[in-house]
Amino acid sequence: MPHTREQLFSVLDHLGIQTKTVEHPPAFTVADSTSIEIALPGAHTKNLFLKDDKGALFLVIANTETRVDLKALSKRLPAGRFSFGKPELLLEALGVTPGGVTAFAAINDTAQRVKIVFDQALMAADTINCHPLENTATTNIAREDLLRFIQTTGHDPHVMVLTAS
Repeated sequence: MPHTREQLFSVLDHLGIQTKTVEHPPAFTVADSTSIEIALPGAHTKNLFLKDDKGALFLVIANTETRVDLKALSKRLPAGRFSFGKPELLLEALGVTPGGVTAFAAINDTAQRVKIVFDQALMAADTINCHPLENTATTNIAREDLLRFIQTTGHDPHVMVLTAS
């Protein structure tokens, strides 16, 4: 059973990680998030759940303005040709549904099936905003705390340039 938002916050509290969460109407796309960006300082994210042609899974987390070059990214990782993961696979691997994809979903990937990849430009921000496992809220967290949280889930976060060079 996937973790709930409340369970996520409990884990963050246990780790001594401070966050600020703002409630809002459901945000399914980056365009839906415009008003949220005004309310919360820091970098705002878009999240891509990808599967390569070898079956490997990736969660790519980028700044909302970043144009991710999937072809270049597959060469840098290295990985096979990317396609977007189906909603059923997303729910199975990360315990979230489309619109709720977030770095925090690493908490549900207890088998460490998903490689977590952060945009280098995103990681230049002091604070990062992510959905807390559902798209009706956004949580602001310090960059270093987000990385520490990801590591406590058993994942080794990768930080790299996601745009074409």
